[in-house]
Amino acid sequence: MSTQTAAIMILLISFLVMILLRFPIAYAVALSSMFCLLYQGHPLTTICQQMVKGISSFSLMAVPFFITMGCLMGSGGISQKLIDLANACVGWMTGGMAMVNIVASYFFGGISGSASADTASLGSILIPMMVDQGYDGDFSTAVTITSSCEGLLVPPSHNMVIYAMSAGGISVGSLFLAGYIPGALLAFSLMVGSYIISKKRNYPKGEKFSLWNLLKQLSVSIWALAAVVIVVVGVVFGWFTATESAAIAVIYSLIVSVFVYRGLTWKGVWEVLEQCVDTLSIVLILIATSSIFGFCLTTLHVPDLAANAIIGITDNPIILALLLNLILLFLGCIMDMAPIILIATPILLPIATSIGINPIQFGIMMVLNCGIGLLTPPVGAVLFIGSAVAKLKMEQVVKATLPFYFCMIIVLLLITFIPEISMFLPNLLA
Repeated sequence: MSTQTAAIMILLISFLVMILLRFPIAYAVALSSMFCLLYQGHPLTTICQQMVKGISSFSLMAVPFFITMGCLMGSGGISQKLIDLANACVGWMTGGMAMVNIVASYFFGGISGSASADTASLGSILIPMMVDQGYDGDFSTAVTITSSCEGLLVPPSHNMVIYAMSAGGISVGSLFLAGYIPGALLAFSLMVGSYIISKKRNYPKGEKFSLWNLLKQLSVSIWALAAVVIVVVGVVFGWFTATESAAIAVIYSLIVSVFVYRGLTWKGVWEVLEQCVDTLSIVLILIATSSIFGFCLTTLHVPDLAANAIIGITDNPIILALLLNLILLFLGCIMDMAPIILIATPILLPIATSIGINPIQFGIMMVLNCGIGLLTPPVGAVLFIGSAVAKLKMEQVVKATLPFYFCMIIVLLLITFIPEISMFLPNLLA
């Protein structure tokens, strides 16, 4: 056995063993990388150098700003306002509260960029509300957790910034634009699934549609929705970078939350910032340790070996595209979203581009795959949060979510094989 082969086995096998033993992902990544580097004879200073290099990036500064923006807006009293806006839009339909849940997630996702925040914030309001109106608890939870994945696609999503950094030179503005139509398609697919189930179970309708009420709710919610406009428009038209736009959005979110909606006091702002530090520390540790892992993969030429191995199975681009999705779905079952993006992008992106998939399109595919992974056991963070909010067993929620998994897979396949879904807006405004 060659030294290179032995080092690869040490890196990957130790990592998988620690994942199966439920090590924290950052520890698993760092320790497996350390074992690999020590076997190769590298000094331990290499670990420190790569960790610092991994987080020493100007574009990466957008991540903490977007996280802070989401925390401020999520705690600033906008959840109920967005629910009211969604209710004015679609509450009149059969299964109206399920439709409200899905549309509210589209609005809220554009502000928080986090499926977990969406589930915790909107779920704590909407799940009890739906149950009180006659919806089953497991159905209400399934709608909440699956619709929360819209927030991963709708900009500004900090996971897209992480992907852009991992992919090397991908335009963040183009990624933001690419997420709108897939996010809307996902929402539509979930609404169709909810409508069919609501018809079958005879769930209630809401109040009749009122244009006046819609305009009224839109006027109240416009302050929150404007934060997304500031970020996306500013980045797309080149007025400022993603990092600068995120910093401006934080200041705007602070003003709106404290002075306009008055959902936060100055004391509450400090509490929100403490939550941001907790979240940000996890993200930055993952990025730092994943940088070491990526260094090991690159020096051992694992991306090239993996690409040759996968392409060696078949040269059919359709089968290869399906294999890429299966790999990402499998990784989503055992790992969280950020480490998948950081570790898998350098390996799988060259394969995707070799079969004609645009890097921006592949980014949307990866984000949706990882989003589905957040809903699947054994590591589905959003699944756990939804079960906890609804006070239901995870098995019960998974069973109720099965029809919505089918809806999400259909959208994933459409995004994979119809590039225009992701690329229409980036190409239009390029």
